[in-house]
Amino acid sequence: MPNAPGQVRDDWYAMSSLDTAGTKRSSRRLLAANAWLVFTFLYVPIAVLVVFSFNDSQRVNVWQGLSARWYGEALGNTHVVSALRVSLVVAITSTIVSTLLGTAVALALDRYRFKGRRALDGTVYLPIVIPDITMAVMLLVFFAEAFRLIDTFGPRLTLGVTTVALSHIAFNISFVAVVVRARLDQFDRTLEEAARDLYATPWRTFRRVTLPLIAPGIAAGALLALTLSLDDVVISAFTAGPGATTLPVYVFSSIRQGVTPELNAISTLMLAASITLVVASLALQRPRSSTP
Repeated sequence: MPNAPGQVRDDWYAMSSLDTAGTKRSSRRLLAANAWLVFTFLYVPIAVLVVFSFNDSQRVNVWQGLSARWYGEALGNTHVVSALRVSLVVAITSTIVSTLLGTAVALALDRYRFKGRRALDGTVYLPIVIPDITMAVMLLVFFAEAFRLIDTFGPRLTLGVTTVALSHIAFNISFVAVVVRARLDQFDRTLEEAARDLYATPWRTFRRVTLPLIAPGIAAGALLALTLSLDDVVISAFTAGPGATTLPVYVFSSIRQGVTPELNAISTLMLAASITLVVASLALQRPRSSTP
């Protein structure tokens, strides 16, 4: 006896559900395999770098046992110490200045309406989206023309630590402004209104209410700026002069002569510092759960 129409329909729905479940399982497995492949491609070279930085051999590709000797030699190298000192001076200076300016830009774009606001809003994102090599060439041309103009009045200026710091400030302002503005988007304006209702002055409201609430965003932007400054190679190489070599530029220049265990140790230290700063920045940007 042929099946009733309702039973045929139920059987068809059951088979479709089985096919859909099987397709979902296959897709999930394929995505998981793809994720593991991507993670392997990204992080296995980093793991190899870290492991071979503890290699006792002078040859990079020959393992002769664990040793921390190359870390000692790297930290005892006067060229490395000098480059590290320049990197810290540039990074700290650019972080402080770019944090102040970037926070001011974020507040201006978020709170006020003025002529040219849209143009400024779009301009803020330019250093983030344009290639590093393009910005490096622009900054080099700018400094060359500015120095040529200033030289006509007497003082002679050259590329150095100051130009590297100014270059880092130029691109770090945008990153700080974006992070702080994201924090401002989550800001509860009624808290400021409540402070004004209690006769607080605008400055007191900002200092007592606004600033503490956006402080995690400011700190996250500052840590991001510090990380970007410590890791920059292209812009630093174009705008640095004699005696202004940063640590990433030193490593990049040394690689041309061949990879050494000492470079592995330096790169591992830089990697550890960058990871620490990025994790701290992400932790500060996480929304905090409020307890009732």
